[in-house]
Amino acid sequence: MNLKTLEALNAARRERRAVVLVTDLADSGDRLVHAGESVEGELGTAIMRAFQTGRSGSVEADGKTFFLNAHLPAPRLVVIGAVHISQALAPMARIAGYPVEIIDPRTAFATEDRFPDTTLYAEWPQEVLERRPLDSYTAIAAVTHDPKIDDFALKAALDAGCFYVGALGSRKTHAKRVDRLAALGATQEQIQRIHAPIGIEIGAASPSEIAVAVLAQIIRAFHERGMEAQEAAA
Repeated sequence: MNLKTLEALNAARRERRAVVLVTDLADSGDRLVHAGESVEGELGTAIMRAFQTGRSGSVEADGKTFFLNAHLPAPRLVVIGAVHISQALAPMARIAGYPVEIIDPRTAFATEDRFPDTTLYAEWPQEVLERRPLDSYTAIAAVTHDPKIDDFALKAALDAGCFYVGALGSRKTHAKRVDRLAALGATQEQIQRIHAPIGIEIGAASPSEIAVAVLAQIIRAFHERGMEAQEAAA
């Protein structure tokens, strides 16, 4: 790998941008392909699959042999709301490999006693997300049920293309949320990406059961991300 490619790769990793390093095994020539970049032919299909799965390996494409080294940011989960669901969700998500950050300006809820070993911000989402921007490898779950706290974070998640956006609340509550997000400039296409009511349908009733349903939905969303583009290219 030449120095210029190495510097570009390191920059992408620092900035949480997904890239695939493509090396032609015949002549050792290499190049970086960024997520969303169009590459034609069999190689393009193989690269798209590497972005989807995160797996590296050699491939035969277009009469040549390449090694594809996938560098994907680690997925993370941002939870808006230090509530009972969050208390159950945080340790389960960590076990599943999703580092968790919890944001809630209500200092009575956002305490270390309630969330041990968890990154916790007792601040407004606007303040935290300015320092720690969302990205397409972030899942966000808004569970405060308070529009003053949830709405900004949801709009930021839609704008950032987060791979999962979920919000607690009934269908009636969500209908009102849709109107508020539209007033903030969210498009109907963006709003349709919100999972609301949050979580897969398992008849969950307790906070712990709801947390299980939410985590399952997040995991499914992560593994299905980009499937529409892959199916269109097939």
